[in-house]
Amino acid sequence: MADPAPDPELLRSLGRLVRGLSALFWGLPLALIICVWTANSQWLKGAGWVPPVVSTGLLVFGLWQLSAFQKQERVWRKALDAATVLAIINLSLTPFLYWSNQVPSNKFFFVMVVILAVSALLFLGSLNLVLQRLGAMLPDEALRLDTKQFTGLNLNLLLVVFVLCAIYFGLHVSPSFTADLLASLPGWLSRIAMIFDSQSSYYVLLLFVLPPLAMTMALLWKTKEVILDNVFGAAR
Repeated sequence: MADPAPDPELLRSLGRLVRGLSALFWGLPLALIICVWTANSQWLKGAGWVPPVVSTGLLVFGLWQLSAFQKQERVWRKALDAATVLAIINLSLTPFLYWSNQVPSNKFFFVMVVILAVSALLFLGSLNLVLQRLGAMLPDEALRLDTKQFTGLNLNLLLVVFVLCAIYFGLHVSPSFTADLLASLPGWLSRIAMIFDSQSSYYVLLLFVLPPLAMTMALLWKTKEVILDNVFGAAR
């Protein structure tokens, strides 16, 4: 007997799923690079707030593409909706990166940038939960195990980043308290604290963000390849 024809609706939803995963894969590093440049340099000054909005908008587009897959699965939809809300918040806050760069003394702009940084970390964590739910629905045991293992590791690493960010902002709230704290700490611990108290310490925080970001990109790519090989490859 001939194999039954694939469901056209399912193929369309899987096609959008692949496009959404690709958009997220390219959008994550693009958004990070453009947002950091917008906040800390003059390279993109002529373009204004457009580049960070476009890069974060690519992430919203990717999640919108994912929304066509398995609409009836409540756990999957809950994780996807949470990630979409955070992506929209990031999109709406990214212009403050440019405005804060142009007016560094404005406290309101600075607070909005801090909220954006927290929301971006939460988005990366929620995206890992989306991948975990997606891996559980796809018929590939190896992908399911890898996704469960690496998303758990990513969430733990992001928790460490949150703790480091709390230390960073805590050291900058009260300069007098920071000076007393640095004087009372042991030598090696005082040197570590001085790194977080320096003006370029956010670059150190970025280094801690890169491993979970890279592993999230790897999971996005592997999930996309599994769908292409097992579904569209079989359809051909």
